[in-house]
Amino acid sequence: MVAGYLEILRAKHVTRLLAGTLVGRLPCATAPIAIVLFVRADGGSYSLAGALAAVYGIANAVGQPLLGRLVDLYGQPRVQLPAAVLSALAMAVFALVGIGTLPLAYAGVAAAGLFTPPLEGGLRALWPSVLRREEQVHTAYSMDAVAQEVMFTVGPLLVTLCTALWSERAALLVLNAVGVLGALSVVVSAPSRAWRSAPREAHWLGALRSPGLLAMLGAFLFVGIALGSITVAAVPYADDNGGDVVYGWLMAAIGLGALIGGGFYGAARWTGDPARRLQVLVALLAVCYVPLMLMPGPVAMTLLTVLAGVFLAPVLACAFVLVDRHAPAGTVTEAFSWLVTTFTVGMSVGTGLAGPVVEAGGALWGFAVPGAAGGVSLVVLLATGRVLAAAAGGAVVAASSENDPNRAAEPRFSSGDRA
Repeated sequence: MVAGYLEILRAKHVTRLLAGTLVGRLPCATAPIAIVLFVRADGGSYSLAGALAAVYGIANAVGQPLLGRLVDLYGQPRVQLPAAVLSALAMAVFALVGIGTLPLAYAGVAAAGLFTPPLEGGLRALWPSVLRREEQVHTAYSMDAVAQEVMFTVGPLLVTLCTALWSERAALLVLNAVGVLGALSVVVSAPSRAWRSAPREAHWLGALRSPGLLAMLGAFLFVGIALGSITVAAVPYADDNGGDVVYGWLMAAIGLGALIGGGFYGAARWTGDPARRLQVLVALLAVCYVPLMLMPGPVAMTLLTVLAGVFLAPVLACAFVLVDRHAPAGTVTEAFSWLVTTFTVGMSVGTGLAGPVVEAGGALWGFAVPGAAGGVSLVVLLATGRVLAAAAGGAVVAASSENDPNRAAEPRFSSGDRA
């Protein structure tokens, strides 16, 4: 299993691009907890802290596909780095001004979220130009999904470390400055500077004119709802079974499960239609959520939460293949950014939905939400299976642009190829 990942990591530029992207995305991964801790340290209420964090999240969801479209139009360096600098400056304004002037505080976090660079989508657009073999690209997608789990596990620990060493304000300033350095490392690399999107048809819908992409977004909205609802349902369970320590173990267990599942998935070589494989993976994801309703003791519950996370990274990795396949020519970064946005919105909806459910029926009904949401995601995939299995329109562009050197940056594979 390790050999496949080591082969990719030894390829030129891979380690730098992966590490730079993860470091560049630290501000996004740490913003919610960093904002909450800073507002509380500044004397604000939990309601204000939650509102400011929500504004950041909403602005981020809006900005990702918009900036992704600009990357497809103008290239990575001309968009990613200026966006990272603007986002860091906006967060610095918020950190320095604090909550004394609320309109300025809201404007600061909104601008920081809006200008968060689409490094995640940009990295997935770069993989085909860095790794020439299709199976390597798809393994990189799995490695990417696994690395995300590491980042979202380590990120909050870094916030805590910065707060302990300096202050909550310093945590905001330092992590955003480090994020700019990560983005800089990516955009000055040769693959990022050389990357060009394929020729695109002018259309105001951009990537959203693809029926296959719309089907993916519909399904992944509910995957996000499932994951977001677990974070809320676990709170009353932890309150009755050991408190914050148990809650922390449950949240870490989801990431551990994703690491295990993503590691094995990326090391395997898959044949057949990835659209059909995604249906199976989402079905397994939904099934593994159901045992959470048993709510056993903390140790057994932690193991069940690990199981609940096992198929998350494989689902994401398989989805990346399909997004690349169905993105209209010249919109690959935007398409990946839409997936990020939809997943983020779904998680927000899940947390909002699970709250009233938990209040009405307790943790048991709260843990019923992820299984139900996973089931709805599967229904969406089954209903749109024919659309997702259809050949992507990019294949036609590839055939007509055989002599275009830019096509090497955005290859398309037929739906029957190994994924």
